[in-house]
Amino acid sequence: MRLRPATKDTSGPPRSLLVLGGTSEIGLATARRLIVRRTRTVRLAGRPSPALESAADGLRALGADVRTVAFDALDPASHAAALGKVFADGPVDMVLLAFGIPGDQAHDEADPLAAVRVAQTNYTGAVSAALVSAAALQAQGHGSLVVLSSVAGERARREDFIYGSSKAGLDTFTQGLGDAMEGTGVHVMVVRPGAVRSRSPRATVAGRPYGPVPVPETTPEAVAAAIELGLRRRSETVWVPGALRLVMSALRHLPRPLYRRLLV
Repeated sequence: MRLRPATKDTSGPPRSLLVLGGTSEIGLATARRLIVRRTRTVRLAGRPSPALESAADGLRALGADVRTVAFDALDPASHAAALGKVFADGPVDMVLLAFGIPGDQAHDEADPLAAVRVAQTNYTGAVSAALVSAAALQAQGHGSLVVLSSVAGERARREDFIYGSSKAGLDTFTQGLGDAMEGTGVHVMVVRPGAVRSRSPRATVAGRPYGPVPVPETTPEAVAAAIELGLRRRSETVWVPGALRLVMSALRHLPRPLYRRLLV
């Protein structure tokens, strides 16, 4: 049975979803949750790989029409063409920007080119993909752009300031893009997860403890649930878990000498 194509309907969960970063655990958890609700068309964008195809097969098993899209965050010149093909196939109700790399702080400090790769992937590539997606959503007159930021971008830490700075830039950019899209029919939402328990052996540096400060852990599934709730509420900023808003507010305003003593 062929699934009906997506139509313009902003009254509930998205019928069509584009995940930039098609093997992201959070991206796939979100796709699974939305498919259970009513999402019927999913496009997983990422570098062609067995992992990407396996992710697509897993979502097809849930009943969705799923296709993979060749996409490279480090090749901004290709973004307009690659994503343009997705939007040319039909309306996209939601774009989830879920790609990023944690890097290796100790190694990257000694290898500027490696540090630049983290910045280009997490910030430069994301800026390009977000602008292309926002323009396409605006042209169709509706849709949501959800961008995964990180609690690591809230304030620099000695142990992950390369990664954190890339997420800080992305977070600020996304907030500004949301202001730019106000009144266009495009909803922009930034999501700030904290310590995400991951199945990957390369867990995100955002999950490292903030020294003696307790930072509540979360899971990809919990982030997905928060994204769905944020969509329903048309939120502009989502913290996961919600208690992080208070924790980071306190840390953000600590005097720098005290902050350094606690967390460095």
